[in-house]
Amino acid sequence: MLEHLPAWLGAMLRNVRAGHSKLVIVQPELAIGDAVIDLSSPAFAYGGRLPVRFTADGEGVSPPLVWGDVPEGTVSLALIVEDPDAPALHPLVHALVWNLPAGERRLAEGAIAKDGGGAEDGRDVGRNSFFSEGWLPPDPPTGHGSHDYVFQLFALSEAIPIGANPTRSELARVIEGRVLGAGMLVGTYSRGEDKPLSSPGIVGASPA
Repeated sequence: MLEHLPAWLGAMLRNVRAGHSKLVIVQPELAIGDAVIDLSSPAFAYGGRLPVRFTADGEGVSPPLVWGDVPEGTVSLALIVEDPDAPALHPLVHALVWNLPAGERRLAEGAIAKDGGGAEDGRDVGRNSFFSEGWLPPDPPTGHGSHDYVFQLFALSEAIPIGANPTRSELARVIEGRVLGAGMLVGTYSRGEDKPLSSPGIVGASPA
């Protein structure tokens, strides 16, 4: 959708961004604490450019994710993916997934997809900012600069009670008081920027 904005307009909106301070993971009411989950992807390094296949310029499937041990007492996991660089008042939501089993350690490529009422094991995929279930492929405006796509994984003390297709704000509210730890992975993407692709096959990369 945003890929259809002309480059001159994207350039004019370059400094209009929702802001990283509005990401779910940095909200103080979550009281995340010091427990860190090692979240990574075999498809791109932390801070690296997302391969085209995961964006609106390619196949548009969700990237694979892997993570390490979760805090003791974890019952379920929730994943929120946001773009804080979107030219909007709030970060653009690219994925909502909740009630992943505590023993889960990966999401395969393309796993964030429309699932209706959810899976038999309780996991459910919600709606993105374009009101469709599943992964919203990155499509930043041409000339707007690099966008961060922030994957936020939360370890929760229980399976969360929430209705079908909650909003990002509803999901953020319901995990309050249940967060035992969290992990974060950042991928980037842009149009009209001279930036090489990161090398695939990097697992466990983290910021310096």
